[in-house]
Amino acid sequence: MSKQEDKVKEGIAPLLDEGEEVLAAIIARPRGWGQSHAGSLHLGASQQGKSRGAAADSGFPLASPMSLVITNRRLLSVSIGSPVGMGIGGEVKEIVGSAALDEVDSIESKRLLAGKIVKLRIRGGDEIKLEVNAAGDVKGLIAAFEGSRATA
Repeated sequence: MSKQEDKVKEGIAPLLDEGEEVLAAIIARPRGWGQSHAGSLHLGASQQGKSRGAAADSGFPLASPMSLVITNRRLLSVSIGSPVGMGIGGEVKEIVGSAALDEVDSIESKRLLAGKIVKLRIRGGDEIKLEVNAAGDVKGLIAAFEGSRATA
């Protein structure tokens, strides 16, 4: 787990419901953000639009930058400040999206060059794609999601 993810776990605590606890967190951005900043502006903007549209249609708004957080009750989209690295930046701002765990159809991932793509399906909606850097503990997030559903 990165220092940024630890920072999110600490920073989100005051915003959670009583008895709710963080199981896992990753730093992410809507799919296409990296492409739009690496010279493929139109392709990146198109992919970001698809991700944001699918998220909005599913009632799960995204932020950029953001943290995807799994608690013992919900999947959260959390707005954060820009993470600079080495634990600098990335302060939790607010929860922008929330879905009860039983409303989350799936969380999957695949490798992508120096990072990962996380694919979410929420409330039967279209696939929501997020970009996560190589240090993000996506496997831990998916394991926490699957473990919480198994005990529910």
